[in-house]
Amino acid sequence: MTDTTSTITMYGADWCRDCRRTEALLNELGVDWTKVDVEASAEAAAEAQAISGRMNIPVVVFADGSHLVEPSDDAVREKLGV
Repeated sequence: MTDTTSTITMYGADWCRDCRRTEALLNELGVDWTKVDVEASAEAAAEAQAISGRMNIPVVVFADGSHLVEPSDDAVREKLGV
């Protein structure tokens, strides 16, 4: 069973270059994360917009409830302390 307290949730889409870059970084870092496809669900897209207040993706939500929108690799590393 996955420890959801340590899970990162990334709202994104397969066509999004920044989403693919962030996915690759999270995989490279070996962190536990879950992808929510905003293209597959209007509800997921609305959730991402409600979290960020914007239409931009990816929206990366961390275990502490904070989030980053279209983060650079450096910003994700800094947030994760790696």
